[in-house]
Order: sequence, then structure tokens, then C-alpha cells
Amino acid sequence: MSFRKRNVGLSGSSSQAQSTGSEDRDTWTPGVRPSPLDGRPTTSTGASSLDDLLGHAGLALGNSILIEEDGTTEFGTTLLRYFAAEGVVQGHKVHVVGVGESWGKELPGVAASAGEDKSRVKSSTEAEKERMKIAWRYEHLGEFGAGPSSARAPPAVNRSPPANFPGEKNPTIPTPFCHTFDLTKRLTVTDPKALNFIPVRPVPVDKSPFEQILQTFREQLVTFPKTTLHRLVIPSLLSPALYPPHASSPQHVLQFLHSLRAMLRQFPTQIVAMISLPLMLYPRTTGLTAWMELLSDGIIELSPFPHSFDSGPPTTTGGAAAVQEEKPQGMVKVHRLPVFSEKGGGGMPSDDLVFILSRRKFTIKPFNLPPVEGDSEAQRGEGEGKPTNVDIDF
Repeated sequence: MSFRKRNVGLSGSSSQAQSTGSEDRDTWTPGVRPSPLDGRPTTSTGASSLDDLLGHAGLALGNSILIEEDGTTEFGTTLLRYFAAEGVVQGHKVHVVGVGESWGKELPGVAASAGEDKSRVKSSTEAEKERMKIAWRYEHLGEFGAGPSSARAPPAVNRSPPANFPGEKNPTIPTPFCHTFDLTKRLTVTDPKALNFIPVRPVPVDKSPFEQILQTFREQLVTFPKTTLHRLVIPSLLSPALYPPHASSPQHVLQFLHSLRAMLRQFPTQIVAMISLPLMLYPRTTGLTAWMELLSDGIIELSPFPHSFDSGPPTTTGGAAAVQEEKPQGMVKVHRLPVFSEKGGGGMPSDDLVFILSRRKFTIKPFNLPPVEGDSEAQRGEGEGKPTNVDIDF
């Protein structure tokens, strides 16, 4: 008979499994976390409302989003700037195609939280009040090194945890998954290698202008380590201001999107892409746009309202509380979601959505029609389930 303990192997295996799990959690790339649905790695788009809309609380790695915008506005460009700014703050490699370095200077800056502003103001106010309590002639007596009487007292030690202000990195405070950006501020890019601008060089008509873009992007993937996350940003695809006329040929642009999709599947944990397309030049009724949508993982359409809508009544939330909000600028239509559409559908939002571009932020919210003018009961939230004196005959 053997008197060897039977629980040695189990305890050793459990401790080894726990250490392995902790190592896996520590090896996550900054700005990447597992999806709450199936655990696949996801990253933030920079807009928390868009992250919630995608279903996985972010954009799953190895996928692309096509932002379609109708009209001559640039609401889609704002989303792309959010996407690029989040990558810069998280330390990702951001590749911008077709535009110059001036586009990167318009990235929104990180907004300071209300708690940080209050703590900073409160600390300065308390220090000023404490200073005013002491008479001016005794002000320097308690300071360290001011005189022989004060030399015996050691200097006071500040034991409060350091605050993590915007633009300062504190290892004791974890980096948030999605930052809050302020459109009135501009992001200061300290690392010159954080943004890589890939120009569209002129080529003969019989050659594709996208070949050099793919070649440059593939070289960047090989140069950096495999733990680096690359964000590909393509603003205003096929715009005549950025691309030559023959770039809109199906044999060029569809081959480019097909090659990009193959790279996303080849490097599923290293690449995410966001592309904007002007629907005014390439409507959804054309065959070219239909094929471009088939080669994209997610499709979101922004339909701005006419200017006459701005003169309408303010919107309300909940239907009961007449709380005035900022007026929406247009509707948001979700035609396809990453991962969900490949699995046969599901996860699509059931409510009508609108986007609101205020002075400081871009948000996506459910849309509720305001009550009819003159219906005072609906505006006060009354009349729902309230008995009436009128008998109803069946």
C-alpha cells in the first residue's frame, strides 16, 4: 500500500492553473479586454455609446467597421477621430490613409473628470485658507529649516495617493478601457511614432493606388512586435479630393477591401479598422457600394437631419419626464454588426437611434418623439392608466 498523499497533485495543478490565469490577465495589451459575451478580445472605439451599440462592449479585434454618411457633413470623420485618439492614448499604432498630418492635429483631447477638477480646486482652496489663518509674522516658523526651534520637527509626509491628471501616467491607477474626450481640446501626441500617415501616391491608370497602401501597412505589421495593436483609419474612402478617379474602379477598390479583410483574418489579434464612405457620391443602391458592404464586418449609416429640423421642439426622455435635451443631428442605422452578422444575425438594436454632436462630445442615444403640441396630459406624464368618467360601450 502506498501512503502518498492524494491531494498533492491536485493542489499543484490548481496553483499552476491559477498562476497561468493570472499571467494571461497580465499579458493583455493596454486598451484590450475580453468581451462579456464570449471572451474574445475587444478594444474601444473611443465613443462609449458606440461601444455599447456593437454588442461586445467594444470592437472585436480582427474586424472592420464601415461608417456610411449621407450628405456633405463630417459626422463620420468625428467618429474616426475618436477612434484614432483612443488608439494614441492607449499606446496603439494608428495608421491614417489618404490625409496629411494636419488631420492628426485635430484629434480631440482627453477630458478631465469632475472628481479631478473638484479635488484640485478643493486642495488649493484649503491650502489658501490654512495659510490665511496663520499670522504673517508666524508664517515661516513651522516650516522645516526655518529656524533652530523648527529643526527638531521632521517635515510632514503626504500620505494621500497621487492623483492621475490628464496627460500624466500613474502606474498605481489603472488605465481606463474607454477614455472621455473633449472636442474643445486637442490631443498632444508625445510619441512621433504613434501616428503613421500613409499617402495615396499617383500611379498609372492601369495600376491600383491601393497596392502601395497595403504594402506599407504590411511592412508596419512585420516591424512592430506581435503584441502591438494596429488601428487602420481610412477617412472618406474614394473621395475625389483624396483619391484618383480610377480608384473607384471595382477591380481596384474591391480587391483592396478583399485583401484588407484577409489581413484582418490573418492577424486577428493585431488589427482593427474603421472606414468612412460618402454615400452622396456612392449611394447604397449601387452595386459597388453593395459589394463594399459585403466585404465589411460592421456597417453603420449616419443620416443627418435637414436644417429645418433644428427649429423643432426639444426631445424628451422616458415619455413621462419632460426633460429637455440637446437636439439630435441625425439618425443612426445599424445594417450589420461585427461577429453577430457572421453567426446568422441577432444583437441588432430594436430602438430608433440618433446621434448628438454637442460642443464637447459625440453620443448615440435612443430616439423618442416629443408629445403632440397641446396634449398637456402627455407632456405631464398623466393620462396613462388614469380612469376616466366616460363609459366605453362595446
